[in-house]
Amino acid sequence: MALKDLFKKPKYVTVQPGPAKPAEPAVKREIPEGLWQKCAKCGQIVFIKELERNLKVCPHCQFHFHLTARERIQQLVDGDSFVELDAGLTSVNPLGFPGYEGKLAEAQSKTGLKEAVVCGTATIGGQPVMLVVMDNQFIMASMGSAVGEKITRAIEAAIERRLPVVVFATSGGARMQEGILSLMQMGKTSLAVRRLKEAGLLYITVLTDPTTGGVTASFASQGDIILAEPGALIGFAGPRVIEQTIRQKLPEGFQRAEFLQQHGQVDKVVHRKELATVLTKLLAWHQPQEVKA
Repeated sequence: MALKDLFKKPKYVTVQPGPAKPAEPAVKREIPEGLWQKCAKCGQIVFIKELERNLKVCPHCQFHFHLTARERIQQLVDGDSFVELDAGLTSVNPLGFPGYEGKLAEAQSKTGLKEAVVCGTATIGGQPVMLVVMDNQFIMASMGSAVGEKITRAIEAAIERRLPVVVFATSGGARMQEGILSLMQMGKTSLAVRRLKEAGLLYITVLTDPTTGGVTASFASQGDIILAEPGALIGFAGPRVIEQTIRQKLPEGFQRAEFLQQHGQVDKVVHRKELATVLTKLLAWHQPQEVKA
């Protein structure tokens, strides 16, 4: 190569850029519904399977999630011992309340129940019992004529069969679509409980969240032994209504299960994991005695 060739200006070729490639779309990973549940108290996200294994109690803060009547029964009774009574009994629309039939049909489709309470015989820890379990997914477990009738029939059957009665109460109150017929169920169920006690049979109520209105003012508060789940709201009127009525600020935790236990309205607040054991002991200690003629 000649020396002069070393100092020649190099020739550069301009390369025109081609069209930009479109960016690869980000792959969005869908999380299937029904895998996780957010705790209403502590805000933690809990794996549904873990929650179910924990009896629907938050493993982080022990918040008790609501249970359906079927879930409650499955958690408590021995194997397949539950035998349902009056499963087909349901309300009608005695007052011709607009849209009530549709509301009933919607609740029945959603829950698979005919009414807001499930009644039947079972054994808990080997102890025979009549179970009455309300379901707040059915129109907030409001007490209509069919609910009162089912509870009354269950108590009457318990008297006939010499069985103790355990009631799991939850309710938003009377069912306004049935008017005075709904309110009449307070007296009807209370009288049935009185006959049960006159027969010398044990009556236990377990108050769950929420238990309010006419249910609280009747059969739910008549237990020989009254238990409650932690944090359950229990009362007749709600705290906001009471504050507006008396124009006073209510104490912290007013109408919660722990507050009521401190003031003698609830005998014991029982964690869901301990409930079957506690009920088994109570039923064993209070075996029904034969009524002497």
